[in-house]
Amino acid sequence: MNKKKIINDPVYGFINIPSELVFDLIAHPYFQRLRYIKQLGMTHLVYPGALHTRFHHALGAMHLMGTAVETLCYKGIDITPEEKEGLIIAILLHDVGHGPFSHALEHTIVQDISHEDISILLMDRLNEEFDGRLGLAISIFKNTYHKKFLHQLVSSQLDMDRMDYLNRDSYFTGVSEGVISSDRIIKMLNVKDDVVAIEEKGIYSIEKFLIARRLMYWQVYLHKTVIAGEQLLCKIFKRSRELSLTGARYPLTPALAYFLENLISKEAFINSREHLDTFALLDDTDVMAAVKVWANADDFVLATLCKNLINRNLYHVDITAGQPDATLIQTLKQKAMDRFNISEHEASYFVFDDSIRNNAYNKGDGNIHLLMKNGKLTDITLASDNSNLEALSRTVQKYILCYNKELV
Repeated sequence: MNKKKIINDPVYGFINIPSELVFDLIAHPYFQRLRYIKQLGMTHLVYPGALHTRFHHALGAMHLMGTAVETLCYKGIDITPEEKEGLIIAILLHDVGHGPFSHALEHTIVQDISHEDISILLMDRLNEEFDGRLGLAISIFKNTYHKKFLHQLVSSQLDMDRMDYLNRDSYFTGVSEGVISSDRIIKMLNVKDDVVAIEEKGIYSIEKFLIARRLMYWQVYLHKTVIAGEQLLCKIFKRSRELSLTGARYPLTPALAYFLENLISKEAFINSREHLDTFALLDDTDVMAAVKVWANADDFVLATLCKNLINRNLYHVDITAGQPDATLIQTLKQKAMDRFNISEHEASYFVFDDSIRNNAYNKGDGNIHLLMKNGKLTDITLASDNSNLEALSRTVQKYILCYNKELV
């Protein structure tokens, strides 16, 4: 079978699959599952074009990694062919552990375990199937390989993951503020003292990258209507689990029932092949099939929430700098209790508050380094004359109040 395939990507054009091993990994059911998991959760409710998947993103990140390795090798950085393939595999599989609707339902269907942890478990399983050929990729992914700069290309504040998702999410949402100069940034990559750095002349491209990331968070990832959709989806599954644990049973796929009808700890998940095998069967279709069926449930709260999601009747969301007024929250809850004839606990599914955070650059957490002309490394915020960058390194926290539009 010919495994030298070319993929036509809407963001980068033609993408080559670099080796037979990579082809076989892409063809594996674990990776094919990513075709059915949306990259941006419920964002399509705001930006209708945002229907791209984790599959798209992983292939795009793989392409950028290949370009980055070629650039570094051209500059004399020692990366062996085996290390190159390890990098390609590590970035290809970095999101293989995502569950349905990506971040929207993380810690909701499967609690207490992150998609990164699940990715490692799936990589370990693939390594068994492929006779240990993923060992180098896994050590790079876990940051146990002796060349630490290789891990930074996979996971850092300037990795191939972020470079792809900013450009890709911008393309599919139509939000041009997220477009970054990924080609130029990659051409400016270098390595000094086992640290990935950007050559000094690339400083403005990095400034644009950080500002674009901040704008994409406020305009896309933390858009108030995106928050409304994702909160509604989470409340649906919180209610369904609450009912399941009291003995109520509603139709759903076996894989989804496995996790909703049982509380599985992180330790139990890690130590059970059955848990991982069942998780690997989950994707967005399990969730939406359940939501459509539950819209006719005999539980008023669950049925109402599901109908609201299907019909895009989302929560109203107020975003404020300070915590919402407690009296207002209680007033709205009372309105929900009176209007729907429900308990105060049930009203908390229709009125609730939470918080959101936006941090474009975590100073001190794997800093973005510039390689200055004198050969020294310096943090981007220290080298830049853009006063906005220092502000970008501070976490901005805001508060949200969600409630049914019918209550006002």
